[in-house]
Amino acid sequence: MFTRPLQPAAHSFLPSLALLVLRLIVGVAFFQHGLGKIQDPMGWMGPTSSVPPLFQCLAAISEFGGGIALVLGLLTPLFSLGIACTMAVAVHLHAIVMKNPFVDLGGGTAYELPLVFFGVALVFLTLGPGRFSLDALIFRSGKK
Repeated sequence: MFTRPLQPAAHSFLPSLALLVLRLIVGVAFFQHGLGKIQDPMGWMGPTSSVPPLFQCLAAISEFGGGIALVLGLLTPLFSLGIACTMAVAVHLHAIVMKNPFVDLGGGTAYELPLVFFGVALVFLTLGPGRFSLDALIFRSGKK
């Protein structure tokens, strides 16, 4: 993986199918989360945010572009890294800075969702997108 980061591992049918289903679910979720952010990429966190506009823009691109990329299985390691970084910051902001609970049973803000998305990004970063992806069509060398 590290010698050719865009060349996905050759997974068999069932693991590839599981990765496809997970990619579609998470990709659509990130597309939805990023859609509003990409419309104001430098200021989606509001005028009083302490997060610099450049980092807000990177997060918007990671979520919106990463959602599209996951659905397609295109440049999966690159966008998974971006999503992992974005979610690590989100977990830090919610858990450490805002002191939100892991789960808020009252429906308030919590850090469970960014932590789950961080874990999913690590799955795609390490396992790749599976055989049912554009990465497999474009970057796989030979048949496996």
